[in-house]
Amino acid sequence: MSSSDIFIGETIGTAVLILLGGGVCAALTLKSSKARDAGWLAVTFGWGFAVLTAVYMTGSLSGAHLNPAVTLGIAIQSGDWSDVPVYFAGQMLGAMIGAALVWVTYYGQFQAHLTDPEIVGDPAEKPVEGKAGPVLGVFSTGPEIRNVVQNLLTEIIGTVVLVLAVLSFGLNDGGKGLGLLGGLIVSLVVVSIGLSLGGPTGYAINPARDLGPRIVHALLPLPNKGRSDWGYAWIPVVGPLVGAAIAAGIYNIAFA
Repeated sequence: MSSSDIFIGETIGTAVLILLGGGVCAALTLKSSKARDAGWLAVTFGWGFAVLTAVYMTGSLSGAHLNPAVTLGIAIQSGDWSDVPVYFAGQMLGAMIGAALVWVTYYGQFQAHLTDPEIVGDPAEKPVEGKAGPVLGVFSTGPEIRNVVQNLLTEIIGTVVLVLAVLSFGLNDGGKGLGLLGGLIVSLVVVSIGLSLGGPTGYAINPARDLGPRIVHALLPLPNKGRSDWGYAWIPVVGPLVGAAIAAGIYNIAFA
């Protein structure tokens, strides 16, 4: 596959992933959404189906990594680093496009939510230090309990499971990405990780999925949107990358 195919595939695939995954978060969070308060099962299955849709849509173009942690794990496992920058670039651009499309899709709901005094309180009050804005959860993850060590380990552990799954039974014959059956299985693994390990931090397990939309949250003209929680932002980036490296190491020692 060419560099242009990889970039286009990862951009489209990651945009679809974030549009559908972030969309389910918006549907559950925002005022005047028909799906508001649908619950954690909707989140986990929504993200799982988002992975499935994006993989089947773009697997033939780029292998559908859709995640810098997956790209890193495959590069360490295979020793081929030649296309890593192209994958990363497409994933970050796609994540930002997908987040912007969530905002467009739910524009009226964002406006209603962020102008409701019961939700945003008094806009004149100074935001509480370290407290995320009221719609940041639509875009990015955040911890229920702020404990740097626990939060980091949670992201590492979840990503180890994901990347080991990809390396063990998710790669196609070319070894560059997810095959059709692998895409189905890995999407179910994402659901399992969300149900089992997602409670503490919201299971980013994907640096682009968290960082790209967080940047979009910071840039969008959302009224009373509050903080983008940059103090936490490094954890869903570093944790998944560390987890991917550990998973690749385990795979090369135990399975290769």
